Amino acid sequence: MDLSQVHQGVHKRKPKKRVGRGIGSGHGKTASRGHKGQYSSAGAKLFGPLFEGGQTPLFRRLPKRGFSQNSWRRHYHVVNVGDLNDHFADGDTVDPASLKAKGLAKGVADGVRILGHGDLQRQLTVAAHHVSKSAAEKIQARGGTVQIIPGPKKPVRNKMKPRRAAT
Repeated sequence: MDLSQVHQGVHKRKPKKRVGRGIGSGHGKTASRGHKGQYSSAGAKLFGPLFEGGQTPLFRRLPKRGFSQNSWRRHYHVVNVGDLNDHFADGDTVDPASLKAKGLAKGVADGVRILGHGDLQRQLTVAAHHVSKSAAEKIQARGGTVQIIPGPKKPVRNKMKPRRAAT
């Protein structure tokens, strides 16, 4: 046998089974679905990823416990003062756009947090959503300034529809 004969007789594309095309095809009348039953009609929910053959599915057998913080949790890019010292020159302005341009804040986030790890030898103007106490001290000790970017506003509650008192 040589390599030219390895794939002889092997069909990579199997033709689709055409059902419901008359009795001569062998798959007519009930179109290979059988008589009556749950899956005989069109639009029946055929086996999905969570179907377990009629037994109670796993997501209904397991107890519902705990809670998730995802409705209020915020994801911030964390940048240390030492990183600012390595990537910015004297007198530069550090804001979320400049951090993204320098590659210090990649991806999607709700804001930027500046933390105080490392040393700073430059005078910088820092604008961030949160600055730790030690980072603010190090920036201001070098003659820089710190500006806090305000977060999103809280949603306004409709005061014409007061909440019910807890009973």
